[in-house]
Amino acid sequence: MIDIKTFYFNELRECCYVVWDQTKKCVIIDPGCYSKNEQERLKKFIEEKDLKPVKLLLTHGHFDHVMGNAFVSRTWDIKTYVNPNDIDQIKNASQYCAMFGYNIEEPPSDTVDLKEGEDVTFGASILHVIYTPGHTQGGVCFYNEGNKVLFTGDTLFAGSIGRTDHPGGNYEQLLDNIFKKIVILPSDTVILPGHGPASEIGIEVKSNPFLQPY
Repeated sequence: MIDIKTFYFNELRECCYVVWDQTKKCVIIDPGCYSKNEQERLKKFIEEKDLKPVKLLLTHGHFDHVMGNAFVSRTWDIKTYVNPNDIDQIKNASQYCAMFGYNIEEPPSDTVDLKEGEDVTFGASILHVIYTPGHTQGGVCFYNEGNKVLFTGDTLFAGSIGRTDHPGGNYEQLLDNIFKKIVILPSDTVILPGHGPASEIGIEVKSNPFLQPY
């Protein structure tokens, strides 16, 4: 059984997730914490829950999802796990941030590759890596089968899908991956996206305008 805490970080209201189990070991997914206050909120929660972060996981490398990478990596001495196709996104994150008026500490370049079909383990738990390029070429989702939870990043939102008009985006590719890899999961699987509220796959199949007709 896993527990999940959601944080909404930076002005783009990016969703960062802390995921842990009974062992108290946890992973931090998409730490977009930008301000000192946001970083301290994350740190305080982890310390109060007596959790031990063991991995930093990225659904993709866009700048709003990696603003806190340096802080998280340094604070808990953990490495960043990302699909290799998004490593350049991380390398350029500080430049992209500057274009929008943000000044961030350079994300660590020492990363571990995430690939299709791999399992990410922490404590007694497993997150299955589902490769879903289209929003970026290194986009992935993390699926916990036992709890029927899917961390979709910016692949699939409640009522929408990820943008594909940025470099590396591909609309047809994104939809193809959603149809072939995501909506085939159990309909009561909870999706936890990179922005906005949670939903369920069955709800999205019925009501998400980008998935009609399915």
